[in-house]
Amino acid sequence: MANDKDFILKNAVEVGGPTNVTLGTITSSDIDLSTGNYFAETLAASTTYTISNAGDVQSFQVEVTGANAADFSTTTYDSVSFSASSQDATCTGLFFKPDGTTMYVVGGVNNSIFQYTLSTAWDLSTASYASKSFNVTSQDAEPNQVWFKSDGAKMYMIGYDSDNVWQYSLSTAWDVSTASYDSVSFSVGSQETLPKGLCFNSSGTKLYITGTATDKIYQYTLSTAWDLSTASYDSKNLSVALNPSGVFINSDGTKIYSVDQTNDDVNEYTLSTPFDISTGGSSTATISVNGQDTSAQDLFFSSDFTKMYMIGNSTDSVYQYSVGQTTYTITWPSSIEWAGGVSPSAPANGETDLFTITTDDGGTTYTGVKTADNLS
Repeated sequence: MANDKDFILKNAVEVGGPTNVTLGTITSSDIDLSTGNYFAETLAASTTYTISNAGDVQSFQVEVTGANAADFSTTTYDSVSFSASSQDATCTGLFFKPDGTTMYVVGGVNNSIFQYTLSTAWDLSTASYASKSFNVTSQDAEPNQVWFKSDGAKMYMIGYDSDNVWQYSLSTAWDVSTASYDSVSFSVGSQETLPKGLCFNSSGTKLYITGTATDKIYQYTLSTAWDLSTASYDSKNLSVALNPSGVFINSDGTKIYSVDQTNDDVNEYTLSTPFDISTGGSSTATISVNGQDTSAQDLFFSSDFTKMYMIGNSTDSVYQYSVGQTTYTITWPSSIEWAGGVSPSAPANGETDLFTITTDDGGTTYTGVKTADNLS
């Protein structure tokens, strides 16, 4: 055509269909046509769709974004490891920057937190020592684990000798060599006298610690996010496997994990109320790490929960694992006759597909076609 220009066609009119796009709602997997003719959903589980209230609607569209569910029970070792023994002979703690490009290890001999760089995010085979560290001897002579605020401006260490959690500030975010003690600490000794592990939720309002004196995970609330001086015990705990030495809670607070240093495995627990440790039960899945280290100490998961990392002090190494993933599925109503005769599957994780569905008999039967694949 003359004077061609890029253009976008919006609210396309389909022959025999509606002329305006109105957003509808999907409630409990039901596509309610009385609410609109364009429906968008990101899968949160494997879904069986139903369609209701077709009325005079002749055509509608469903935009679906695929998602995965982590299946911890199928986690496997990647045969990838990294030795931190040149920095310390008793490695006990592990943390990663949220983008996976920086790793931190706690050393119990030199009483320091050491910093490492990953040239490829979350790929342990690309790790190297950044020649940066911070000594915490003045606070505790047996540091066990470390956690960072989500922006890298604060650091927290749990001490085995003192039964305290200690708070630090970093003048340069994520640069451990710029840390300084805030003169703020919090005692967990009334709950656990041999504390080993700690983790925070992403907002910094919940703290969880574990230890080998009681074999429990304990829960605390910070009334001011990331301010340890405002911490208080919630009087909530969860009994876990023997000698827990590390703890990690997932981003939505529905799963919490502990490392059992007696059996050298990682245990998963489900919380029926997110972030409420008292609603957990017995272990729902267990992964052995004994083949990598016979004194497992701590664990960490990548931000997308596709990778797990474990550190052990028999080898003073960090080990990398792949967390099993299950893609959520779609089951469409049998009343839809699909182009090609086969119902389309759910989009891959993070991809978005568009489906156009038409009826000419008030919703008794439908015809469907996938009209867009992997929308950007």
